[in-house]
Amino acid sequence: MRLTNVSQMDVQPGRLLSYRLHVEDLPEPHDQMPVSFDQGRHVSFGSRPGTWMAASFRLPGAASRETIAEAWHCVIARHSTLRTAFSRDPRQRASAPAVRPSDVCGGPDTDLVLTPLEVLGGMWEPLDTPWAAWDHEEDDSRADANPVPAEEASTMTAGGIRAALRAHFDAVCEPFARPSHRLCLIEDPADGGHSQIVIGSDHAHVDAWSLLVLMRDLSTAIEDLVAGGPSAQDRPAPESFAAHSASLEQRSCPPEDVVSRWTEILEAGGGAMPTFPLDLGDPAAPAAEVVEVRDVFDAEELAAVESHAEEGGVRLIAVAVSVMTRLAHELVGEPLRAVFPVHSRYEPRWYDSVGWFITNSVIESSDTSYEACRAAVKEAVRLGSHPLAPIMRPYGGMPQDPGMFAMSWLDHRKLPVNVPETLRPQHISAVIRTDGVMVWFVINESGMHLRCRYPDTRQARRAMRTWLAGLVYGLRGPLEGMQKPAGRRRTPERAS
Repeated sequence: MRLTNVSQMDVQPGRLLSYRLHVEDLPEPHDQMPVSFDQGRHVSFGSRPGTWMAASFRLPGAASRETIAEAWHCVIARHSTLRTAFSRDPRQRASAPAVRPSDVCGGPDTDLVLTPLEVLGGMWEPLDTPWAAWDHEEDDSRADANPVPAEEASTMTAGGIRAALRAHFDAVCEPFARPSHRLCLIEDPADGGHSQIVIGSDHAHVDAWSLLVLMRDLSTAIEDLVAGGPSAQDRPAPESFAAHSASLEQRSCPPEDVVSRWTEILEAGGGAMPTFPLDLGDPAAPAAEVVEVRDVFDAEELAAVESHAEEGGVRLIAVAVSVMTRLAHELVGEPLRAVFPVHSRYEPRWYDSVGWFITNSVIESSDTSYEACRAAVKEAVRLGSHPLAPIMRPYGGMPQDPGMFAMSWLDHRKLPVNVPETLRPQHISAVIRTDGVMVWFVINESGMHLRCRYPDTRQARRAMRTWLAGLVYGLRGPLEGMQKPAGRRRTPERAS
């Protein structure tokens, strides 16, 4: 699956439609739903554009709008996190216990409340008018506007569709939207109904793994309905993310050595999470982002470098950490320090669930040897295997300075959930303003590519040109001296 963003995603020209759900709060009383540490941090920053992530795939055959909508309702019924919404209640923070049991983690101190929703129905609407990207239900100034019937949607260019999706998801997939997800459909009138589907959701309800689950479940439900098979609603629902959050709150507090190591990490960063070591320009305010996607290995080259790693007794990630450690030494004379997201699906019962099963750790590496880098990865995974709420509580949450540096490792071949490449799946990020650097290593059967996001400043462009060139050169280093398999020419996708 390709990792891209909404300004660069692969879309077909056609009619763009959005499926707007009609939801209501469930009548009280209902059980209090826990808010996870990462949800609390994300949602507490408030409504803002670019908080969402999305996935896209193409249907292998024809399916009507009605069938797609019915399948989407099946998916929503299957995953309870899609039937929840956030709000603020100052009484929530006031009700937090002043003293917690010393052996129980507990949740974050927050005024956020997560409540269940009842889905009553929905309707298709076109997104080809200047105001259609916005949630007119929540905008009194447009309350009298007459929506255009979906049947009258006009054909849009690929660029127009990208712009409309960006504006639409910025508006309706924000932290406090009800619900904060949206299903969109791109119909190609010339393609006999082989439509493209785009699912957007605020990050508080999904992670990258969840996008795979949603694509799989929706494509399967559509296929079943088209074939006239058993209803997808008959399948058992997976465990809810709320149950996962509750289980974390009840876990034992992290051991003292883990808390001490986190203290060392934060002190090494001046009291905050790691920042990118090169000059990114004025940190006073976030800048427009630059996104670069670079192909590193094709399938044959990936196999060759993985064999090289195995000969050294490590996996490919240790090779990547070694390259970045060497870069840190050569460019700034410091150890590699980066935020390192790790997933918290620590039991198979969460594999088919939708939610934010990602938490943050930190990888720190000062030795370029493969064995030392393997140990650094292992430590980062261990640090991220404990709930962050009790660790970060003394800091008032996760402390972060401008210029935060993070790396993410996504190997789709290792996941128990995946989507066939025949569906042409894409993982789509929002376009945002940023002051930091995020690099994703994305691996699948076709090879490896990098996606990097950094601020659009003169200093950052110069720094990242040097750093990315060194990273790609170092990753490809093991291929030197090998018999080079015939591969395509590697050029970066256009930056935005």
